[in-house]
Amino acid sequence: MIELSKVDKSFGHHQVLWSIDESVARGEVVVVCGPSGSGKSTLIRTINGLDSIDSGSITLNGISVHAKGTNLNALRQQAGFVFQQFNLFPHMNVLANLTLAPLHLSKCARREAAEKAMALLEKVGLGHKAEAYPGTLSGGQQQRVAIARALMMDPAVMLFDEPTSALDPEMVGEVLQVMKRLARSGMTMVCVTHEMNFAREVADRVIFMDEGKILERAAPQDFFQNPQHDRARRFLMDIKKH
Repeated sequence: MIELSKVDKSFGHHQVLWSIDESVARGEVVVVCGPSGSGKSTLIRTINGLDSIDSGSITLNGISVHAKGTNLNALRQQAGFVFQQFNLFPHMNVLANLTLAPLHLSKCARREAAEKAMALLEKVGLGHKAEAYPGTLSGGQQQRVAIARALMMDPAVMLFDEPTSALDPEMVGEVLQVMKRLARSGMTMVCVTHEMNFAREVADRVIFMDEGKILERAAPQDFFQNPQHDRARRFLMDIKKH
């Protein structure tokens, strides 16, 4: 589903990704973890072209993401993206937020888009909030709306960039439950997250990054019980301390 080959990325003189080689299989759930500033968010943003790359290549479902002539709007319909800060349109109610892309990008009929939106809102437990505006919702509710919105285009893969980091602790669980159900449905997922229990329970594979490099990739049981890289061991020890 996703192939990265020798991907380099810099911001000015600061290189944030160093020769990244990685692949994600169809239906696989991959959690990317590591300390702050390790390049995790930049990595996931390059997968659907939100951040450019300096060299190397990335393909998503057979499409070269950064090739000249690639239609990024069409590509992003295949890659649902869930941000840290929800990024809902505050002047639109929940239903309008969900139907905007299908109506304008897919030329979907309004009734069909509304029916699909309601079905997805029910799936994330927010069918009763269709007419509400984002500002009236809790952070956890807004993030669940954002996940439903990303699913409206029937993406081949879902990308999550620290989807719980902006939430109060009591709201984290409701978002993770939606993500767990999505993972168990067979959706291909790449999740940048600090939620190690989620990684332990749901991931097929854990990727550990530091200073722009992938230092370790392993099944969750192996990663948490017997990390091979010294930096990964220190990372896990720091998490346990906190």
